[in-house]
Amino acid sequence: MALAIGDMLPAGEVTLADGTRLPLHDRIGQPLVVYFYPKADTTGCTREAQDFSGLADDFAKAGATVLAISRDTPAKLARFAEKHALTVTLASDADGGVCDAFGVWGEKQMYGRTYMGIERATFLFDAAGRLVRAWRKVKVAGHAAEVLAAVRS
Repeated sequence: MALAIGDMLPAGEVTLADGTRLPLHDRIGQPLVVYFYPKADTTGCTREAQDFSGLADDFAKAGATVLAISRDTPAKLARFAEKHALTVTLASDADGGVCDAFGVWGEKQMYGRTYMGIERATFLFDAAGRLVRAWRKVKVAGHAAEVLAAVRS
């Protein structure tokens, strides 16, 4: 089930790259950007994480937290962050519960092959935890800057 504008931040918990468990509701109280990406250390996902990392100070100045979620293991996320000097907060949803709650896990197709995976999507929640903007089937180029503009508005 996909989230709709006005919906509240779903309950759920992710694991950060350092192994720390993070309940999503702990982020209520300031604007929150949650973006989902298919797989760490692939071309598009690396570029997206670099773009969000490059704007990390701007997101912080705007009062927003950015959380990047995939189904990769915390150990893989730690290697990914170190390899590319990423500063965006990476989180693992290994069991897929958070992906399901956001409606980003589903059937995908590439090169004529059908498989299950994460849809590249981004969600912006206000300080009260209410969804104010959603981007589905995201194209990486310019996306982080577009999200930052939405946070500022």
